[in-house]
Amino acid sequence: MKLMEKAPAKINLALDVLFKRPDGYHEVEMIMTTVDLADRIELKEIKGNHIQILSHNRFVPDDHRNLAYQAAFILKERFGINKGVSITIEKNIPVAAGLAGGSSDAAATLRGLNRLWKLGLSMDELAEIGAEIGSDVSFCVYGGTALARGRGEKITHLPAPPKCWVILAKPTIGVSTADIYKRLQISKMDHPDVPGMISAIKANSYQDVCDGLGNVLEQVTLQLYPEVANIKDQMKTFGADSVLMSGSGPTVFGLVEHDSRMQRIYNGLRGFCDQVYAVRLLGDRNNLE
Repeated sequence: MKLMEKAPAKINLALDVLFKRPDGYHEVEMIMTTVDLADRIELKEIKGNHIQILSHNRFVPDDHRNLAYQAAFILKERFGINKGVSITIEKNIPVAAGLAGGSSDAAATLRGLNRLWKLGLSMDELAEIGAEIGSDVSFCVYGGTALARGRGEKITHLPAPPKCWVILAKPTIGVSTADIYKRLQISKMDHPDVPGMISAIKANSYQDVCDGLGNVLEQVTLQLYPEVANIKDQMKTFGADSVLMSGSGPTVFGLVEHDSRMQRIYNGLRGFCDQVYAVRLLGDRNNLE
């Protein structure tokens, strides 16, 4: 038996860091939403009692470092599953891009194995398990749009944002999330208006969403990586309605309301950036069907 799961990427409409906690993590407030750029996860029962990770992408680890592997391992251990599983990951989301590709793969694996192994777990139960794997996994279990607090595991669901195009552009560099957080000087940063973004989404105001985009990590990443600042400037020049870096970077996204302008921005960015995508906001939650 085998089945497929979709693992969508996310962007941060607002990302704030409040303080460093005693446990070493940072207390965050993030508004995340899924976009229509997704990995495909195929889950298949195999002989034996091991976990097999398959991917054509050389940057995807095939062992315990892979978050999908960790998701399968936790479920096997916790529920006494003595079956083998092969997890094939078709990567469409850029790796180490600030788009939660690995976290979404883990979330899709949790949802899929819940079905494959007939565990009968609810979305909330899967999200609790996801929090043990990584900060974004809980959100990715649900998808849609949400306010994430704590380390990212405390999820409050929000309506879908106004419909628009999202242009994603990733430069050919990698960014260490841990390194960005180490360099963060919270008291000196310009903090985004998270409540204001929630109000904009609830009011379905595209202009207010554009005006409220903010990411406290962006200030650190832009100083370290001028390539990211360059893409952001180019996207604005080509006519995006609003532009922001997602997560700790290096991917930059621009919101665009009109099809014709989307095509112009996409074509312009393709001139100097290999990884460019034009996608729609998804906005809606995953389900267990």
